[in-house]
Amino acid sequence: MLHLFKTLPKGHKILVGSVSALLALLLILPSDDAEAIRDHDLEKLKVGERYPLVVDVESRPLVESDVAPEYAWRTETVKSGDSLAKLFDRAGLSARTLHELLSQLGDAGKPLTVLRPGETLDFAKDEDGTLLAIRYAPSRTRIIDVVKDGDQYRLSDQSLPVEHREQFATGTITSNFWNAGISAGLSPAVIDGIANILGYDIDFALELREGDSFAVIYNQDFVDGDFLADSDILAVSFTNQGQTYNAVRHSDGNYYSPEGKSLRKAFLRSPVSYKYISSSFNPRRLHPVTGRVRPHNGIDYAAKTGTPVYASGDGRVMRSGYSSLNGNYVFIRHGEQFVTKYLHLSKRMVKTGQKVKQGQRIGNVGATGRVTGPHLHYEFLVNGVHRNPRTVKLPEASPVPKGELAAFKAQAGDMLARLESHRRIMLAMR
Repeated sequence: MLHLFKTLPKGHKILVGSVSALLALLLILPSDDAEAIRDHDLEKLKVGERYPLVVDVESRPLVESDVAPEYAWRTETVKSGDSLAKLFDRAGLSARTLHELLSQLGDAGKPLTVLRPGETLDFAKDEDGTLLAIRYAPSRTRIIDVVKDGDQYRLSDQSLPVEHREQFATGTITSNFWNAGISAGLSPAVIDGIANILGYDIDFALELREGDSFAVIYNQDFVDGDFLADSDILAVSFTNQGQTYNAVRHSDGNYYSPEGKSLRKAFLRSPVSYKYISSSFNPRRLHPVTGRVRPHNGIDYAAKTGTPVYASGDGRVMRSGYSSLNGNYVFIRHGEQFVTKYLHLSKRMVKTGQKVKQGQRIGNVGATGRVTGPHLHYEFLVNGVHRNPRTVKLPEASPVPKGELAAFKAQAGDMLARLESHRRIMLAMR
């Protein structure tokens, strides 16, 4: 066994474990060092013993390519109206350099030309002002590096690995869903995500009651150990007025019941986001003019003027107009059976004959027509007959494919069991 121990700066102490190792050493050392070793009387060396030999070995710098260059970076921030040319100019780089760079990179360099205000580019130059490198991070998970290699610029586009960590939260409704979600430590993205997933079955604006509860498992994304964002909701369970609704995310990105039925339906239960409703716990709201309890032909959503109103389903606008009773109104036909009506709008954003998509903004809540305060009056008709939009049975989207159903049910059962386990642990800790 050959052991080498460096002692800088004058020389290296070499411990030789055998005569054969010493002879091998003579073959690899520079000639001057080998001669120094030959000056020793080899006949006096004994096999099995170690002898310290001081050999002057020239210190050689590492080859430049063996070490990643350490650049002096200059950072330029993209401002409104900026182009890559303007950033080059501020960095002290010529238009000729920019032309040369983009010509060599071709299509690979296009991401450098699509810049948004607030983003940053780092530039590195040598003492002569020659561009050596560019670093650009379009997102926290992507880094684009351009490095000068001889006479050529080469680009590498790297995606940073994202780590997913499961999180659990549970909460109880005391005033509204938003406050309950915030109290449970959920971000606005997760709160809205739950409402969107279950918004086909639950009217989060009017149907929630004090004591309703929820539990959710979702992912948080991390890059290099740093928190990036909340991402996919994996499973959610929501108990509303004694009835529990469960949803599990499938590999196709959609949400289904534990039995594999799609939660997505042809219509949303509410055309107004729950965040804008002034009173969540008033199931017997009086009509502001007639004084009646919840008219049979529709539902009133009290909200501030300007609150967005969305189409509850795909369809075509039958009428978009104004009348003394309805104020600004929009009627939408959805296929042959269904019609939805939106009354008292402060502003209409669609025209008669226009196609609309589910969730598309069609107007704003207002107080036009025969009303005393801003609200949306919403009606739902099936074959010309008014039905309660919060209880009417709605057409569903396609279920989990049969070939995937068994695996999905097993996944859903496991996920919901974990939800329940987490919920019990949280209750025990309170």
